[in-house]
Amino acid sequence: MIELAAVFAVAGAASNAVGTAFQRKAASASSRSGLRLLAELVHRPFWMIGMAGVVCAALFQSLALVNGPLALVQPLFILELPFALLVAAPLMHRRLPRSGWWGVGGCVAGLAVLLIAAAPHGATDQAPLVRWIPAVCLCVGAMAVAVLLAGRGRAPARRAALLAAASATGNALTAALLKSASGTFADHGFTAFLRSWQTYGFALAGAAAVLLLENALQAGPLAAAQPALTIGDAVVSLILGITLFDERIRTGWWLVPEACGALLIVVGVALLSRAVGRIIVLPVPAEEQRQPT
Repeated sequence: MIELAAVFAVAGAASNAVGTAFQRKAASASSRSGLRLLAELVHRPFWMIGMAGVVCAALFQSLALVNGPLALVQPLFILELPFALLVAAPLMHRRLPRSGWWGVGGCVAGLAVLLIAAAPHGATDQAPLVRWIPAVCLCVGAMAVAVLLAGRGRAPARRAALLAAASATGNALTAALLKSASGTFADHGFTAFLRSWQTYGFALAGAAAVLLLENALQAGPLAAAQPALTIGDAVVSLILGITLFDERIRTGWWLVPEACGALLIVVGVALLSRAVGRIIVLPVPAEEQRQPT
């Protein structure tokens, strides 16, 4: 089932990237905000495609978490970053500089090396409450501390990194709660799913993570926020997988290629984040300017 989980995770990352790219494309053509923006966007085909991508991503993530360990699934969502750039660049009439393609290669190669060397295994769907309580408290506490440290008056890059780290922790906690809730649905049906506290927990944690992400992107440069978001999610997910669901990774000399893979991912994400600021803007065809998105 590990292979199936990996396929679903990659599909989820691709779907989320497509959804985000199409939503940004639709929103970029409007000058409205708040509820007026939403009322306008629901009539735009590009926005509807984007929402379909987000819904499919959530479904694929649930299927991946039911079939495989959290320590495998969440790191694979690192692929959302290169997928998003590959989709959004032509859609938004942008061209990624050469350094960005090196970043894409670094992310993909590093992720492959890391997961092959680590070989996450031994997952269960549920964890006892005595494990959930400290895990939730520590994650929420870490998010609160990061938000406090990112208060007004801090340097923009530092604020962005801290808020992104808080969002990454929220994303990892959301995935852990979703894994447990999805396992309940698969084993006991929809009624048990609705009675599970994890179902409402992942909804709250997910909403908090999205809110923190929006603030992180507004607070400072993407080059500061994206590495903390991407690496933080994978690291916290790995810790939660081991402590909550008894997941295991290979140790000993395998730690050497695992560290090399992680380093490649860090370098790739850093290159991609910096390349975003140097994206080349291409002219928009006249016929597309007249069409609603």
